Amino acid sequence: MKRKSLFALSAVVVVAAAALVPVLWSGGDNLHNGTAVAATPADQAALIKKGEYLARAGDCIACHTVRGGKQFAGGLPMLTPFGTMFTPNITPDDQYGIGKWTQDDFYRAMHTGRSKDGSLLYPGFPFTSYTKVTRADSDAIYAYLRSVTPVNVPSRPHELKFPFNQRNMLIGWRTLFFREGEYKADPTKSVEWNRGAYLIEGLGHCGMCHTSINAMGGPVNSAAFAGGLIPLQNWYAPSLTSNKEAGLGDWETKDIADLLKTGVSNRGAVFGPMAEVVHNSLQYMSDEDINAMATYLKTIPQKSEAPESLQLETSEKFGGELLKQGQKIYADNCAKCHAENGLGMPPSFPPLANNQSIQMPSAVNPIRMVLNGGYPPSTNANPHPYGMPPFAQALSNTEVAAVVTYIRMSWGNHGTAVSPQQVSDLRSAPLD
Repeated sequence: MKRKSLFALSAVVVVAAAALVPVLWSGGDNLHNGTAVAATPADQAALIKKGEYLARAGDCIACHTVRGGKQFAGGLPMLTPFGTMFTPNITPDDQYGIGKWTQDDFYRAMHTGRSKDGSLLYPGFPFTSYTKVTRADSDAIYAYLRSVTPVNVPSRPHELKFPFNQRNMLIGWRTLFFREGEYKADPTKSVEWNRGAYLIEGLGHCGMCHTSINAMGGPVNSAAFAGGLIPLQNWYAPSLTSNKEAGLGDWETKDIADLLKTGVSNRGAVFGPMAEVVHNSLQYMSDEDINAMATYLKTIPQKSEAPESLQLETSEKFGGELLKQGQKIYADNCAKCHAENGLGMPPSFPPLANNQSIQMPSAVNPIRMVLNGGYPPSTNANPHPYGMPPFAQALSNTEVAAVVTYIRMSWGNHGTAVSPQQVSDLRSAPLD
């Protein structure tokens, strides 16, 4: 979702993308389109509280707060194929933050992707999704950000390659990939469904991870929510439109809601970037909003699949050898938690049998989980999650390929064999 992402079972991921939110609050008056509207302290407190909730829904903290740093002070490096971007300081500091932004400035950034001075914002800030956010919700987020502690730290300039450091070039990108406009409710759908669509498509910006991008850094809109490899993070955000991956059409709504709210469910658990989304954002959302999101996600129709990335293939003979070797490795290292029959002990230990995330054409996520391990997010409803230990030091590339091959091809799973070269390529991939 801001980033951000839905969710494959034992190795599902989503990355939360950036939320840039400029702010200023004009004393006791609420300036809306130049008109002063009196606001009581109680009204303002309620508005700030609403804005804090919405900022959580947009996962603003994930991109604008460096681990161990001051809240919303920015400075988080965002690696892209075009260079490194650094998220800005969005505290209400007059010198280095966005303390001099007005409500109109803030809404313009959210709705049109333009900064206070009219310059074009880079699409690392998900204005292509935030354009759907209503003016009322934008004003509430603005009020909340104006209430946080100012931090007098300058924003670090982006380090982008030429010609991508020329902002005027964004005009062409926007022409191809950006359509301005607030979310319009579908009158044929329920209020709950429309609320879920608004959160998923707008503040949640789930499509930023679950939709492939092309060579120009633009979304492949013909395959929206159809999944794709997250650039430079080496995690695969699975398709939400296909039951062969993370399509949720055959899930119970409760299982989807549990996964969003707690990070675990009877159908699986989230790891990697999606775990951060649940930890920073989704666990704080109301049950009503979580259920609305689950209701919408369950109805996303089948669409064209994302462009397939190149997969290294093994011969049938070598794949058979890996399968046999992987059976022993699984019995020695995995069966204690995931069971000999692959059914696991959900929700603590997710099932591997009939697990879409294990069988997807891309084997990136199960390889990374075996190599690096990981934990579902710690949430209020699941404060002490069970984790997956890393096996990078214990198993060779061939052994990791073997056990992942066994998992992908056993108990009725229909995955394909994994190449040791794929494991080697991912062994040195970044962990975040």
